Formats: sequence, structure tokens, C-alpha cells
Amino acid sequence: MNLPLNLPPEQAVAKGSGVGCDIAGSFPCHDLVLSSAIMSDLFPEYPADPDEGPAEDRPGTGSPPPTKADAAADPQAHPGPIPMVAFALAAMTPVPLLLLGAIFGGTWIWAGFLYMAVLSLILDQLIPHVAGHGEDGQEFPGADILLAAIGVSALVLLPVAVWAIAGASGLSTGQRVLLFFGAGFWLGQVGHPAAHELIHRSNRVLFRLGRAFYGAILFGQHASAHRLVHHRFVATDQDPNSAREGESFYHFAPRAWIGSFLQGWQAEDELRERARQNALREAGANGPGKAKRQGQRKHQGLHPYLIYAIGAVISLSMGMAVAGPFGAATWVLLALHAQMQVLVSDYVQHYGLRRRLRPDGRPEPVSARHSWNTAHWFSSAMMLNAPRHSDHHMHPSRPYPALRLPDEAPRLPWPLPLACSLAFLPRTWRRAIRPHLKRWHDVEKRNP
Repeated sequence: MNLPLNLPPEQAVAKGSGVGCDIAGSFPCHDLVLSSAIMSDLFPEYPADPDEGPAEDRPGTGSPPPTKADAAADPQAHPGPIPMVAFALAAMTPVPLLLLGAIFGGTWIWAGFLYMAVLSLILDQLIPHVAGHGEDGQEFPGADILLAAIGVSALVLLPVAVWAIAGASGLSTGQRVLLFFGAGFWLGQVGHPAAHELIHRSNRVLFRLGRAFYGAILFGQHASAHRLVHHRFVATDQDPNSAREGESFYHFAPRAWIGSFLQGWQAEDELRERARQNALREAGANGPGKAKRQGQRKHQGLHPYLIYAIGAVISLSMGMAVAGPFGAATWVLLALHAQMQVLVSDYVQHYGLRRRLRPDGRPEPVSARHSWNTAHWFSSAMMLNAPRHSDHHMHPSRPYPALRLPDEAPRLPWPLPLACSLAFLPRTWRRAIRPHLKRWHDVEKRNP
């Protein structure tokens, strides 16, 4: 399958939602970001930027955001967004618990494990609060700092956890198992949402940090396939990461892993080739020889998939360094644990949802109806609003604290971590999701 990218050179700009190529040659293809307006022009099914055009013309925005006067007059009817301090506490608290557990064992390990495995479910159920969202244009100055802190913490936690699990840490077998699952849960449920946000950032340092996280969990392809394939083809059979109705997670996972690897590689190749062709045209006025040399230079830079391979080698070497062959094996197992959580979240958040095809054969535009969402406050804070998935797909450049729950977006009654747990039990999952999927189909039939 071809993923054509006919991009005029003047439209490559460092802004927006999908990473593309630097036609001007200031830095490599995989570090530049294409504006969502450009992606919308290239691919009609791609969502436009939330700030382009009036709100009433943008599908799926839901109710307008409350003004400060509205919130002050009736705080219960207009709850505010999750405060940044809540995001920070919910997401970062397990890190010192797990690090102390790796070093000292004992109750620290239990605290880190129970926080990730139990606490979020209890708090989501005991306190049925649904947070609001920010005003248009509201700034969240600490948002990127928190993302960077989580990214760095993940890169520290991984080797420490591998050493404690596989090395001469003095932990008992039971403590090593608890640390394996506690650290894996945090990497998948907090590290991944943060890295996901980072790879949507136009800042090169932040983008590379997100890419480094996926490289460390041996899943570098996600940094390419998520931006260049998933966001374009979501909720269609062309997207390997959109689960089909009736498909079990165990069938979906290998299909999504292999499909995203291959299609992400193809998309990166086409971006680089388009950059080379544009550079050749730009330099053509200077003579064919110089044009060829400039064209070759402009698309140079390490291929992203080579960077992912180098990251994997460095990671496994670090595992060997801290705990020998068992360390490398443990790193692989911990990475697979995190990868499974990335894949199961994709599985749940798009399960059975499909965009209709228009008469010309192209899918309809992405809307709020094409992702499952959850509204639970604590898991939303811990996972950086990843459960508000519809709004992210429609507005990929919107800061995570400002993501909304559109009225028309389908919602699941369980916190996202619980929904993902159900997905590992195929019969239970199909039985649980069936009535919600039926309601979704009924709405689709009423709104042709």
C-alpha cells in the first residue's frame, strides 16, 4: 500500500501534529513537524487544527468551553480542568516508590505495585468525578516540563528495575516479580502516554525524548507509525492499530506490531524521498550536478528505523552491563510488558469503530465517534488525559490538559486500565463491550 506525500516545499513547517521533513535542510526529516492544516490538505480524512476556523465549523468539539464567569457562577455545572499539580502527583508518585523498592525492597515495592495495580481503580470508583476542560487558548506552562520529567524518569527506571530484577540486588523472588509488574505498569500506563505526547511536539528535544522512550522499550516503530499511519488511517482497515469487531487482542497484537512496523517504515521512506525530490527541484537552477549533490545532502540524516535499531542495541547492551545475559533478557521481557500495554490501549480505544466510506471510496473525516473514551478522573490524571482519545485524534496538537470529552464521543463505563485488563480475556471483553458497540451502531444507522 502506498502512502503518497506530495508536499510542496513551502508547506514544511515546524508546527502541528505529524512529523515530516525539513525541506530547507536545517535538520533531518524525522525531526520536523507538519502543520495539521497541511496534513488536512494532503489527506482529507486528517483532522484540521483546533484553532483553524470558528468553533461551530469544527466537528466534534462538543459543548463550548466554559468561561471563567460560567465556572465561578456554577462550579459544579462547569468543573475546571485537571490541575497540573494533579497530573504531576498522579503520574510521578510511583517513580520514587519503585526506585526505592528496587534499592531497599520491602514495603516500597508493595507501595509502587499497589499504586499502579489497585489504587487508580479504587479512586476512580469511589470518587465519580468528571473533570472539565480549559478555555480556548488557555496555556499550561508546566505541561511540557512534566512530559520531560516522565520521559527522563522512564529512562532511569528501566535500567534500575532491570538491575533489581535480574542482578545482585538482594531482593526475594516475590519482590522481583512485584517490581517487574509495577515498573512495567508504570512504563505502559504513564511512560507511554507521556512519550506519545512528546512525539507530537514540534520541539526537537522533546520529540527525540519521546522517540528515545520507544527505542528503550524496543518499540521505536511506534514513533513513526503512530504519527504517519495511525492518525491518517484510524478507524479504517488500512490502519493496523484499529481493532476489528470480534477480533481478539491475541490476534490483534501481532497483526498491529508487524503492520505498524512495515507501514511506518514505508511512510518514512516516502517522506525522505519526497524531501529529496523537492531539494532537487529547488537546486535545479544551479545546474544538474550541483542539484544532484544538494538533493542527496538534503534528504541525508540517519533513517529513523536505523535510529530505532541503534536505540535497541544500546538498551540491550545496558541490560547486559547491569546484570549480564539475564539483564538483557529481563530488559526484553520488561519492554514486551510495556509494548503489550501500548497495543492493548490501541485495541480498546478503537475496537470495532469504523469510518464510513464516501462515494469516491475515501473514508469520511475523523470525528468524535471514532474512538472510545473514558471519563474517570484519577486514571485520566495518571495517564495524562489519554482516555480522552477522540479529542486527541481530532486535535492532535491540543495540549493534553486541555483535551475534552465531546458529547457525541462514545464512552466506556470502566476506567481505561480496567478496560484494558478485560481485553486480555477475549470472551469477557466481547460480552462486556457488546451492548456499548451495539449502541454505537444504532447511532450510526440513525445518522447516515
